[in-house]
Amino acid sequence: MSEIPKAPTAGARRRRTLSVVMVVFLLVGIGWIAWWYLESRGHETTDNAYVGGNLVQVTPQVAGTVVAIGADDTDLVEAGQTLVQLDTADAKVALAQTEAQLAQAVREARVLYAKDTALAAAVAQRKVDLSRAEDDLKRRAPLVASGAVSKEDLQHARDAVAAARAALDTAREQLAASRALTQGVEVRKQPSVLRAAARVREAYLALQRDTIAAPVRGYVAKRSVQVGQRVAPGAPLMAVVPLDDVWVEANFKEVQLRNMRIGQPVRLTADLYGGGVEYRGRVAGLAAGTGGAFALLPPQNATGNWIKVVQRLPVRIELDKKQLAAHPLRVGLSMEVNVDVHDTSGPQLAKAPVRGPVYATRAFDEQPAAADARVREIIAANLGHGE
Repeated sequence: MSEIPKAPTAGARRRRTLSVVMVVFLLVGIGWIAWWYLESRGHETTDNAYVGGNLVQVTPQVAGTVVAIGADDTDLVEAGQTLVQLDTADAKVALAQTEAQLAQAVREARVLYAKDTALAAAVAQRKVDLSRAEDDLKRRAPLVASGAVSKEDLQHARDAVAAARAALDTAREQLAASRALTQGVEVRKQPSVLRAAARVREAYLALQRDTIAAPVRGYVAKRSVQVGQRVAPGAPLMAVVPLDDVWVEANFKEVQLRNMRIGQPVRLTADLYGGGVEYRGRVAGLAAGTGGAFALLPPQNATGNWIKVVQRLPVRIELDKKQLAAHPLRVGLSMEVNVDVHDTSGPQLAKAPVRGPVYATRAFDEQPAAADARVREIIAANLGHGE
């Protein structure tokens, strides 16, 4: 007959429970150490990160009164789309005046060239007069001895030659003075014509700038302009935010930057979407200084009551364009950032200067070309045929 096993005592049960708890804690500790060594040790994280973007200001280039507004806050606008229309009455009058001045300058320049032809003909005429006077003097000079021609007539002939020679010299000087204004340059290149053409371009651009267009494609924000408002050049009217080209500025503690390099991969989540949407990015650059270094009043630590404060440095992170199109972000939103710092082969600072503009607009390129076309049209209309 087998023996009935004895029930474990309270002390034995306590020791068994403690052993299980210790084993669990030991496994958790080993797992945490393994996770830290294999994963967390090579990552730097922060939730002090925000979406940044270009806030393209819409400002007038000329003064005027607002007569129409083409877009409101939150509206999507295309580059070149009219946002604000100013009154064009004064600009049209100024343009008409400068166009008339250009037409007059072209016609006055044509007069200079026509005067050249007339003065050249006058020089030719004076040469004929001089030749005739010299021939007359030659005929009269031998006849003085025979008494056929008096000395007085001979003197008159000599005076006629001198007068004809002086008239020829005067005509030549007048022709040279006229040619100094026309020689080697066509009517279109006359200084007076160029000056008048510059005024036409200025007036034409002023008229075009009464129509204020969107510099880039984006969403309207901060509209402050109102119909009837008198605006001055440079006054902010609204902003256009291109949300397809945003980035993240993550503020890391200085102790987290030891292994951070340009080009390292980054995982990001936005509070807007939560953890269900994860963005992929890369470190684009590290700021040249902390926020305090560029403050209006930088901190002065040369005091007796100094307390060390861990500084933070902004790190710029580029985002994937396709992910931005699928899950758009807004400027200023909070982000959580996780940088993989395993690969430290990249540089801490950029090694080459930037080539070309980092951001540009072509919305205003057509205005100077249109002004030049208008100038050419006016000049051609007043040149006449064959010039």
